[in-house]
Amino acid sequence: MAVARQIHLVRRPKGKPVAEDFAVVEAPIAEPQDGQLLAEAVIMSVDPYMRPRLDADQALDAPLLGGGIARVLTSRHPKFKAGDLVRHGAGMQERFISDGAGLAPVVPQAGLPLTVYMHALGGTGLTAYGGLLETGALKDGEQVFVSTAAGAVGSVAAQIAKIKGCYVIGSTGSADKAAWLRDTARLDAVINYHDAPLAQSLAAAAPKGIDVYFENVGGEHLDAALPLMNVRGRIPVCGMISTYNGDRQGVKNLPLMIYKRVRMEGFVASDFNHLYAQFQADMAGWLASGQMQYQETVLDGFQRAPEGLIGLFEGRNAGKMLIRVSE
Repeated sequence: MAVARQIHLVRRPKGKPVAEDFAVVEAPIAEPQDGQLLAEAVIMSVDPYMRPRLDADQALDAPLLGGGIARVLTSRHPKFKAGDLVRHGAGMQERFISDGAGLAPVVPQAGLPLTVYMHALGGTGLTAYGGLLETGALKDGEQVFVSTAAGAVGSVAAQIAKIKGCYVIGSTGSADKAAWLRDTARLDAVINYHDAPLAQSLAAAAPKGIDVYFENVGGEHLDAALPLMNVRGRIPVCGMISTYNGDRQGVKNLPLMIYKRVRMEGFVASDFNHLYAQFQADMAGWLASGQMQYQETVLDGFQRAPEGLIGLFEGRNAGKMLIRVSE
């Protein structure tokens, strides 16, 4: 019987994940039966949301939960044929058998790399689009702050806000990312939170306060934003990456939400499935016009998936972190 590689979690991380928490293993893989297909990974995605899952949801000695784009190799399924590209959530597997559930066709547009369907035109982009426009109820011309604004989701959210005519502040943690936000994404104000106290820098960058804070970090970032929120401001909570490795920095300014009548609400990408067609049309247009720019960090080799995940928490990604498995 043929075998294919999988990325397994072999022990629960203590704090930030390390390479020894993972293993590349070979597992047998059968031929597809009637109603099934065999697919091979082309691109795999690694994302911050994967880290909390490692504490409980992710089974030990089983393929890491996750998604990507795969190519159908052999099909006995009526809706798919060999050569089709599909978006999947089958986890970190080099090859896998599927009955078609959860697969979505990917038809690349001329002039766009396949990788863009894993960020700006994929779940990352939809997360930013729905989180900002629906959960955040963004209005044209508002004052917007986006944390980790050079990240995969944050960079899209920040640029959508710019497209909507907003004054946009972005935070990041390195000089090169700050330069990209200023010079390429063209944000109105950019904060490198390593350069000066964050609360001080944010207050200086937001003279008219903040109407929408697109939250990706939590902790110190949330504490700095709360005093600056305008009355009836909104905080769509996409993530709180500062807490994922066990750090639980206290937030002192939450009581300010009361009299400012601030609404804070979490969300996930699947909340916005009803927006998908409009999102695809808008994003394709923004990419074609150059209004939407992106960065991506692509590691070559299936076995580098753990390296990519660890790298997210060390700031080693510019934009979306991806693993290229095959061409």
